[in-house]
Amino acid sequence: MIRWRAGVVRSVGASWNGVVELVVAVDGEGEVNALAYDQVVGQPLVGDRVLLNTTALTLGLGTGGYAMVVALPDRLPADPPPAPGHLVKSRYTPLQTTVLGVDEPDSPAHAKLRDADDLAGLPVVVADLHSALPAIIAGVRERRPDARVTYVMTDGGALPVWYSRTVSGLRAAGWLRAVVTVGQAYGGDAEAVTLHTGLLAARRVLDADVAVVTQGPGNLGSGTRWGFSGVACGEAVNATYVLGGRCVASLRISQADRRERHYGVSHHSLTAYGRVALAPADVVVPELDGELAVRVAAQVQTLVRHRIVTVAVDGMLDALSASPVPLSTMGRGLHADLAYFLAAAAAGRYAAALLGGASEAAYG
Repeated sequence: MIRWRAGVVRSVGASWNGVVELVVAVDGEGEVNALAYDQVVGQPLVGDRVLLNTTALTLGLGTGGYAMVVALPDRLPADPPPAPGHLVKSRYTPLQTTVLGVDEPDSPAHAKLRDADDLAGLPVVVADLHSALPAIIAGVRERRPDARVTYVMTDGGALPVWYSRTVSGLRAAGWLRAVVTVGQAYGGDAEAVTLHTGLLAARRVLDADVAVVTQGPGNLGSGTRWGFSGVACGEAVNATYVLGGRCVASLRISQADRRERHYGVSHHSLTAYGRVALAPADVVVPELDGELAVRVAAQVQTLVRHRIVTVAVDGMLDALSASPVPLSTMGRGLHADLAYFLAAAAAGRYAAALLGGASEAAYG
């Protein structure tokens, strides 16, 4: 199940929040690119021996081409200082970690969340892929540059939020106010047991104006109707509804992916919103042109439980081009699959309009 390797650090490269790039000489196999989470394994130095997990790298899976550092066996990090926190994430794995949950009794925020069950109309934008995050925020900022956006990261992809260069770049640019990591995901400004308390923390503890819910990097799919991590989008709709939020469903739309199940509106969106979501949401459809627009219009008619809102995308290309982080989905950049990013940005624009009390007659 795991492909183990040992090696020696040859060079230390770029770093971002919680992550360090390395080149490691693997015993008897040459050099590989590796990633170390320095808050987990310590700070690697040239000459350190490292224990690697090369499973996904060997299989060519979407890990960004990296082996993962499991430990520096000859130079273990010091024990952390005593601190509150009994919430265990990545549970019952060799790298389980203990954090202070925003919703546990030792948290200063516990009193705010103990009986909380109302988002008070908080706009919550739900998306399938992590790559939608900067585009959604671009759409929010195009209308409301002052909006406090909190990212609620679910555990369908990467578990440590540190893996995401996108999040690091958005934080550095001031586009993203805070991150809540929920379920088995960890590393956010706030840690929560469930998506429900994560959303409540975004509203009541972090004072979010808009929350964005999507998985971390590393979407998992199997080519089957139900076997993909994005089914969690439907559950996010349900959670938002039951907590009194305003759910804005961002569609996964592609003009470049010619696989039948992903061209136009992806079956991921149609299944998650059409079958898994049992509560209504505002499903945002960007104004598109030509055959793609016709196809998308027909596809969304199957989402009978929801309110379909059409949102103009004028000015959105400029807003997307201003992103402080690269825009890329499934290896395609902004201009290679513009419809994907316009769909996410339109959802953000619509969520921002909800903040300003804009007339809903402008949509629909």
